[in-house]
Amino acid sequence: MPKKSLWEILVPKYSNEGKEFPLRHHHLWDEKVRHIAGGVTILKTAKGQWINTKGKLFAEKMIPVRIYCTEKEIGQIIQLTLEHYNQEAVMAYELSSNVKVVKRG
Repeated sequence: MPKKSLWEILVPKYSNEGKEFPLRHHHLWDEKVRHIAGGVTILKTAKGQWINTKGKLFAEKMIPVRIYCTEKEIGQIIQLTLEHYNQEAVMAYELSSNVKVVKRG
């Protein structure tokens, strides 16, 4: 069985045009990610700043989302996020490969 890790990915709250994504848009992404990885943990909105390849500063609100999945699955989720939110770039990072999942019974 492929090794799973706990990952975090940053999901944009607003489009590149500055319009807030409707809640339904986020729910559709959640559903697709659950289909890939089985679940998501959605954290409170965070503020971020980054400079694109043309030197333009972006200040935006992002939603950190934690996902327990394989490296292949996080690759699929990154690609999904790029397309679903029409982003120039998406950041995801491994939080831990030392994750314990204990099931009752």
